[in-house]
Amino acid sequence: MPPTGAHVPGGGHGTTLAWSGDPLLAAKLSVPPAPRAHVPRHRLLDRLGAATDGPMTLITGPAGAGKTTLAAAWARDGEPPGPVAWLTLDPYDGAPGVFWSYVVEALRRALPRQLPGGIPVPACPGSVGSSLLTRLAAATEHLPGPVVLVLDGFEKAAGRRVPAGLEFLLEHCGPLLRLVVTSRLDPLLPLHRYRAEGRLTEIRGADLAFTPHEAAALLRGHGVKPGDDVVRALTQRTQGWAAGLRLCALAVQRTGDPDGFTRSFTGSEQAVSGYLTAEVLDAQPVATRELLLRASILDRLHPDLVNALTGRKDAEAVLTRLTHENAFVDPVPGTPWCRVHPLFAGVLRAQLRIRHPALVPRLHARAARWLAGEGRTVEALEHAAEAGDWQFGASEAVRRLMVGSLCTAPEAGPAERAFSRMPPSADGAEPALVAAALRLARHDRAGCRERLAVAEQHLRRNGAEPDPEAGLTHALLHLLCASQVEERAEERVEASARAVSDSMGRIPLERLLAHPEIEGLRLYGLARAFLGSGRLADARRLSAEAAEAVGAVGSLGTVGAVGATEAAGAADACTAEASLPVQHMSLGLLALTESAAGALTSAEDHALRSLVVADQYGAPPDHRSGAGYLALALVAFERNDQEVARRRLEQALACPDVREDPVLATEAAVLRSRLELARGHREAALAALPRPGTDGAPWSLQRVALTRSAVALARGDHRTAVAAVHGTPADGPAPLVALARSHLPAGHTDRALRLLARAEDSPDLSLPDRVGALLLRAHAALLADDRATAQCLLDRALETARPERLRRPFAEADPWLRHLLNKAGGAGPAPDRGAWLSAHGEGEPAPGVVQPLSSRERDVLVCVQKMMSSDEIAAELTLSVNTVKTHLRSVYRKLCVSRRRDAVERGRELHIL
Repeated sequence: MPPTGAHVPGGGHGTTLAWSGDPLLAAKLSVPPAPRAHVPRHRLLDRLGAATDGPMTLITGPAGAGKTTLAAAWARDGEPPGPVAWLTLDPYDGAPGVFWSYVVEALRRALPRQLPGGIPVPACPGSVGSSLLTRLAAATEHLPGPVVLVLDGFEKAAGRRVPAGLEFLLEHCGPLLRLVVTSRLDPLLPLHRYRAEGRLTEIRGADLAFTPHEAAALLRGHGVKPGDDVVRALTQRTQGWAAGLRLCALAVQRTGDPDGFTRSFTGSEQAVSGYLTAEVLDAQPVATRELLLRASILDRLHPDLVNALTGRKDAEAVLTRLTHENAFVDPVPGTPWCRVHPLFAGVLRAQLRIRHPALVPRLHARAARWLAGEGRTVEALEHAAEAGDWQFGASEAVRRLMVGSLCTAPEAGPAERAFSRMPPSADGAEPALVAAALRLARHDRAGCRERLAVAEQHLRRNGAEPDPEAGLTHALLHLLCASQVEERAEERVEASARAVSDSMGRIPLERLLAHPEIEGLRLYGLARAFLGSGRLADARRLSAEAAEAVGAVGSLGTVGAVGATEAAGAADACTAEASLPVQHMSLGLLALTESAAGALTSAEDHALRSLVVADQYGAPPDHRSGAGYLALALVAFERNDQEVARRRLEQALACPDVREDPVLATEAAVLRSRLELARGHREAALAALPRPGTDGAPWSLQRVALTRSAVALARGDHRTAVAAVHGTPADGPAPLVALARSHLPAGHTDRALRLLARAEDSPDLSLPDRVGALLLRAHAALLADDRATAQCLLDRALETARPERLRRPFAEADPWLRHLLNKAGGAGPAPDRGAWLSAHGEGEPAPGVVQPLSSRERDVLVCVQKMMSSDEIAAELTLSVNTVKTHLRSVYRKLCVSRRRDAVERGRELHIL
């Protein structure tokens, strides 16, 4: 209250405070003017206009949320239902006499002729007689029309006496009085009863947040014309906070560089920091300020965790008060957790670093231990890293069986971020195991082996049996690292797999069931080694089992959908985070083994599923396993679609494991060589292959040797072709077919047929080699002038190849196959020639598209390729489900198909996908 007897300039109409004679301030009774570059927010103006049809409207939000601006804009331009009586409160208005003196004066100015003059003026600042409130309520019963009373900044009317008088007025006033209250916190009124009776409309802080569209208009009003990315980034970082956006606009106006400001903008930016410090932080009691500073190391606040950091016991009461006061602390619905506005959090952290720099690592260490005790392992690791407590963080990661998350973690993942700064000097077995896992995730096999050796030294040094978790982590990393060793991988892997099984036997079953990625990685490591040794059937079986082991978790949905909750939810997120990459890798490896065996349809299906899983957990293209892309490239090559094969091969080569994994790298080189050979570029085909040597996985060496044989055969050098096959280190039917292919043109028909007979007796003969063997027999029959037998063998080859749409062996059989068909003329069965022409990619074209697909129809088809449901497509493309179905029907009609699978296949054939 102003001092008694003091003269305050600016009073209006000669009205004074009865006990002091001081004039009432006209500025408090006037609607504030619009701020510079005001943005009309019609969605809120309309809502406020509709709300004033009822008796009370409450607008609450933190400082600078735009409460006053909204109410003032509506009072000026929003077509209120009647005259507006405006009162801006200040700290003096907590005295009932001052408050009601201003209320009566505001109503008199809004209703100069309608309000009776018999309403008494408060005689003292400390109390108000019942006569004033009774007469004021009675006066509102005779109003000629609605009148709106706006009380702006009601949180400044501290205490219970003013709200009690306002409650009396609301209970007894006439139906034409409309009350609008703006406040940083809920007033001490029976709001629960008003809500239940339908007498209250609320506009909260979340409603006041600026949308990107409104933020762009605000920035433009300050002469700044940012791009959409800048607008989205600033809106996200400020969370739509009006004052923050306005301060950012002024800062951008000064710098003239919206992009640069947005990149460097933090909550500690001077203008924002100053506002939040003065309006929010300094307004709190000293003890509360200290609590906020110490808790600022957290992204989310739990009362028990805050108590652990501060040594207090009243964190729950303090946080409840802060959320009630809209002090930039918001509750997480349905949980005891709270969130601090990111800009305010930035201010607090900056203040903590300035005031208590030595305290920061100790606070992080306390937080790490509390979070670990609650099972929130990833968050615990992040705080342990901030504290530099690598021994605790690594021990916790090993104890929680996070090996799967660590060794499959993409760059910038939470586990990788937590340990990215761990120095090589961090001592102990657990830091060495974590470092080994992260090196394996980066395909640094030498680094992984080096850190495993260090870990083994520590484990042996202790003398006692290592902890079961450390032993399992060590064995599993050895298995995965050994599966990528070029020489004798199978022997090392089988020994390591036995060690993993033994270690798993020491872990309680319920813990293993909670970490299916461990069994998945064990099976994947075995499958990977068996592929390298050429045991395709075993590799196919084990990779399928690995995918199935983690499939139940992988089908739960995307990582991060677990949301905002407690330890169980965090554990589910960790499990999914580890399981989805394992499922992605296993499906890709399964597809690769199937494509090599000639199971092209199944390979294509599993490869596409592998890519869908990678999309599920948000793996960027350069951090995926390339096995799925490589399988798709092989499928396209075997179907003689060289353009698609090249495109898929480039996608595979962009993946780090295709560059670093010896087996995948060799397979990519073999495919590139075969593509060059198919184009007639023999020297390029030879140059694409790795240099001859004895190092490497047996299967890879065999694939290289057979490709060298094919290049030599294309050059007419049969002797070199035979020598290349004899140099292959692995057995099996594939070298026999390649030798037969080399001997037949050299005139060694009998030898070729004997080799083919041996190959065809093998259960491991792949579909391409089986078809190739039939074609070689047909060629031999043709050379013997036995055209009937040749035609019969060709028919068998076509029937064998047709289910998988295998075309490549027929394309490579030209020109003798064309000669056979030309000699047969029209005598042979018509379907045979048509089938060969279709397989060869020539002849009558398939039915064409009636008309081109629209861009939206193509988007729908791309989603169909990802095996998304109509509901998921609708959500992805922001369409209705009915619209999606309409687009699908149009796609079917244009592609001349009736099923989703056929549409995808047709789209690939026409290069739409």
